[in-house]
Amino acid sequence: MYAIVESGGKQYRVGEGETLEVEKLSADEGEEVVFDKILAVDDGNGLQVGQPYVEGCQVKGKVLKQGRSRKLTVFKYKPKKRYRRKMGHRQPYTQVRIEKIACDG
Repeated sequence: MYAIVESGGKQYRVGEGETLEVEKLSADEGEEVVFDKILAVDDGNGLQVGQPYVEGCQVKGKVLKQGRSRKLTVFKYKPKKRYRRKMGHRQPYTQVRIEKIACDG
């Protein structure tokens, strides 16, 4: 059984027991989160596709960790103009373990 959920403007294919990293959510470690924007669900006897979302379905997960990814270097440069800018960026994320995929009917 798997589902395709939308979170933070991105889509993820998730199954029960899997761990994934999504865009930062406002939940503390150990809290339960509910994804209610379900685009599709496959429960073993057919694929249900929503228009745009599947009604009556939700995916429950548990927040394992809040973190930041490794540093990316951003470098701007214009030739012959003595223009150089060097910056770094670390994207925040939330690590979630999927506990249950539940659908009504």
